[in-house]
Parts: sequence; C-alpha cells; structure tokens
Amino acid sequence: MESAVPQENNKRAAHRELVGRILHGVGRASPDLRRSAFHNSDVPPALQPLIDKVATKPTEITDDDFATAAAAGFSEDQVFELVISAAVGQSARLYDAGLAALAEATEETG
Repeated sequence: MESAVPQENNKRAAHRELVGRILHGVGRASPDLRRSAFHNSDVPPALQPLIDKVATKPTEITDDDFATAAAAGFSEDQVFELVISAAVGQSARLYDAGLAALAEATEETG
C-alpha cells in the first residue's frame, strides 16, 4: 500500500502554488488589491460588498455589486481577478481550518 504522505504533500504544494499565483502572479489588478480581496480586508469601499459576498454569502451577489465596481472604475478583468482572489482566499481559510481540525483529531486519537 502506498503512503498517503507524498500525495498529501503534493496537494499542499499545489495549494501553495495556487495561492502564490493568485497573490503574486501577473494580472490587471495590483498584487496589493488581490491580497486585500484574498484576505477580505482593506478592500476599497466600492468593492467591499462584492468581495465580502464572494467570501461569505455568494448566493447574494447581484448585478448591482458588479455595477458598483465598474462605476468606481474597475475593469472587468480586474473585477474577475478580485472575485477569484476572494474565492480562493476563503477556500484557503477553510482548507487551513480543515487541516487544523484533522491534526487536532489525529493528536487526540493517536
């Protein structure tokens, strides 16, 4: 039977690569703005409702959220990158929380 550790290390490496590209890769939105969206903090007011909804309640996103971002001067490409950043950021937080819970449960039973 093959060990799960190398496969798990590959998953974590892929996750780190994804986060690195989101935060530091080439894009239309600045790395600082992508980082803010990723962490859902210090986002410009015109983007905050959209970014917060992406991270916490995506079913409530409306066309008005996108219109507000566009009216504030953000391009479609920038908004796309920021939405992806926010979604990956929330996913990363959930992934980290899941790994922490798994580690804690493993310690308790081990």
